[in-house]
Amino acid sequence: PAPAADETIETRGIEPVPDHERGGRVRELFPTWVAANISVLLLTMGAGLVVFNGLNFWQVLLAAAVAGSVSFGLVGLLSVSGKWGGAPGAMLSRATFGVRGNYFPGMILWVARFGWETINAVTGSYAVLTILDLLFGVQSNNALIVVTLLAFVGVTFLVSGMGRKVLNLCNTWSTYLFGLFTVLVLVYLVTTIDWDEVFSRPAGGTAMLIAGIGTIAAGGISWIPTGPDFARYLPHSAQGRKIFGTTVSGALLVLVPMVLMGGVMSFSTPALAKTNDPVSFLGDALPMWLAVPYLLIALIGMVLINSLSMYSAGFTAQTMGVKLPRASAVSINAVISLVGGLLLMLVAKSFYGSFISFLSLLAVSFSSWVGVYGVDMLRRRKMAVPYDADGLMDTSRTSRYWYVGGFCWQAMTAWGIALVLGLGFTKVDWFTGPLVDTWIGENGLGWAATALLSALLFAALPAPRERA
Repeated sequence: PAPAADETIETRGIEPVPDHERGGRVRELFPTWVAANISVLLLTMGAGLVVFNGLNFWQVLLAAAVAGSVSFGLVGLLSVSGKWGGAPGAMLSRATFGVRGNYFPGMILWVARFGWETINAVTGSYAVLTILDLLFGVQSNNALIVVTLLAFVGVTFLVSGMGRKVLNLCNTWSTYLFGLFTVLVLVYLVTTIDWDEVFSRPAGGTAMLIAGIGTIAAGGISWIPTGPDFARYLPHSAQGRKIFGTTVSGALLVLVPMVLMGGVMSFSTPALAKTNDPVSFLGDALPMWLAVPYLLIALIGMVLINSLSMYSAGFTAQTMGVKLPRASAVSINAVISLVGGLLLMLVAKSFYGSFISFLSLLAVSFSSWVGVYGVDMLRRRKMAVPYDADGLMDTSRTSRYWYVGGFCWQAMTAWGIALVLGLGFTKVDWFTGPLVDTWIGENGLGWAATALLSALLFAALPAPRERA
């Protein structure tokens, strides 16, 4: 039986939402994308722009604004496909790559989700440890790390498993609470920071500014395939420009102040950009009366970020052939993020280095998908039925999206070539691509080159022909 539209715990999986259940409103997207950016990692990234990239106040502001507008602009644009097809992005991708071809980019996107959830779980656990230290003087140890990480992942699994309605409710309240305490932190910084020192810092080089934009944009790019997941309950009458505007404004409302706050804090606490524990510095940078409630609200935000990611990961798992309900499929990501989090907290030498390396690879892997998917969307925008629900659910030879042997060779070719080339422009702690000494590589624009190349290649190849 079809899931009821008004169920508190969502039971719908990857199957497209029928028109009579499309009761969502565009404004519901606003708290979703606010919550997706409630992360103290943005403070760390803002500090990195100052400490490692050598940028000044105005350049940090510019980097955050441009990166957020570009990355979440793409999130908003591609979210429109969720309204068209009523299905998650991982499911709609079958129409682009073929019902079998979609396994290949889908697997990479799924693995990337594991990494993102692991990073968030580690950050949330550090927040718990910092609160325990500030309030009760409890010092971190391996046993406590295991317990806090297990608790964080468990709560995340619970919230993400309950589904869309619970996520929307949590996102709305966290938006209000985090907004209030962010204003308090901003007021505190305005009254205590040595602004002469902040504004006297010379500007950094253009190359480092461009690289900084790429670093901040990578986080937003990771949400692009997820955008349709939160727009699939919108009616067909929902305006695309409102979806775009709501997405971008929700993200920028948090992203820009957070990055800027991190940059300003780094003038007095440069260790913010280098610490293995990306959260504990708040105990030193802020008074306890402000640090503790701010961390508590940020902790809620990090639970929601991970819940949003795991929510989408459940769909990805189902499109990869996992024969479990969406809520149960999420458990796979929960277990992997728990194991990965333990390795990162107990074994890794540099959290920031691992985080930036992961973001760089994430941006390239997602960008190759974005270019192909975006061109496919442009081709579908004038179709009477952009996505066929039966064709998306049918993975046999009779599917409308079977193409050739289940593969859309044009999409697969463009995606594969762009992905390999993008990795060639990439330099991280784990490997160095052969093209990093080019202008694109030196400026950290491998992700942009990847998206552009995949789009151009796919557009240049003969248009795929769907079955009638």
